[in-house]
Amino acid sequence: MTSERTTLYRDKQNAKLMGVCSGIADYTGVNALWVRLGFIILLLTIAPILLPAYFIAGLLLNKKPAHLYVGKEEQKYWQGVRQSPQRTARQIRSQMRDVDRRLADIETYYVTSNPRLTAEIERLR
Repeated sequence: MTSERTTLYRDKQNAKLMGVCSGIADYTGVNALWVRLGFIILLLTIAPILLPAYFIAGLLLNKKPAHLYVGKEEQKYWQGVRQSPQRTARQIRSQMRDVDRRLADIETYYVTSNPRLTAEIERLR
């Protein structure tokens, strides 16, 4: 069970031929120009293998859904997930620890300065 955001698609919006290179660029977060240049260099060296593979990928890969990313920030996040899921999970845990710490500080501030609120929180526990 994979998320549609972690799947390789053909990117027809930025495509030059079939959208395979732009899909790989979107998937990896690398500039499409560099992926295309790498493809051309590889094509010149191992053309009999790469050219059919490109057209097969162009036929087998699904077209990228238009609703896949809301904005550039979300796109960068999912590219990071695809590149290193462990690093992304560590970053999220770190951010959540920071949020928890700040919320604890806020709770401590309000609880210590408001005895009625303190009594209400203790009653709820």
